[in-house]
Amino acid sequence: MTSEVVENEFEFYSKAEKYWKDVPATVDGMLGGYGHISSIDINSSRKFLQRFLRDGPNRTGTTRALDCGAGIGRITKRLLLPLFKTVDMVDVTEDFLTKAKSYLGEEGRRVRNYFCCGLQDFSPEPNTYDVIWIQWVIGHLTDNHLSDFLKRCRAGLRPNGIVVIKDNMAQEGVIMDDVDSSVCRDLDVVRKIIRRAGLHLLAEERQENFPDEIYHVYTFAMR
Repeated sequence: MTSEVVENEFEFYSKAEKYWKDVPATVDGMLGGYGHISSIDINSSRKFLQRFLRDGPNRTGTTRALDCGAGIGRITKRLLLPLFKTVDMVDVTEDFLTKAKSYLGEEGRRVRNYFCCGLQDFSPEPNTYDVIWIQWVIGHLTDNHLSDFLKRCRAGLRPNGIVVIKDNMAQEGVIMDDVDSSVCRDLDVVRKIIRRAGLHLLAEERQENFPDEIYHVYTFAMR
């Protein structure tokens, strides 16, 4: 539980905000020096996501997606804009969202909103999104804030919409990273928080072909 490792909630959030303000607004900066894994990541995410966009009675729509912890728009540009008519982006760092406007190029015209906000304070517009994509950012939320945010995401989905989390998973328990002021949870803790938010897991997948020295990365789809 994050309550065991986060001593001061205000400090936990403000330290993370300060950390990201000093990170370069580049793909390498977004990925902590691992910019070279971006294509492997995007290709796997696309395969994972497309299984929900195929034909069928419960097919997820392709009208609008939300990119949470969007940074400069790496996922918006390469994963979401090619598949969805419009995308909204939310990130706590204003400089990243400013950079996104040039990084996204012509296709960026289809980004409808740039929300500058921490996810603990963000509420997706109800009944609006086909897909809410949350990648490499849940570690910046306490358990309670993550559960509450996922409840708000659930309300933000259109019929047959899905919430997707893709993130690092610890081997056991909850590990604090003092450098960027984030936590890494194990699979059981994340699954419990998903259930607590009233969401039902549809699929879970471990990312392959990432460097051995980094955490295992898992993707979850839920509604």
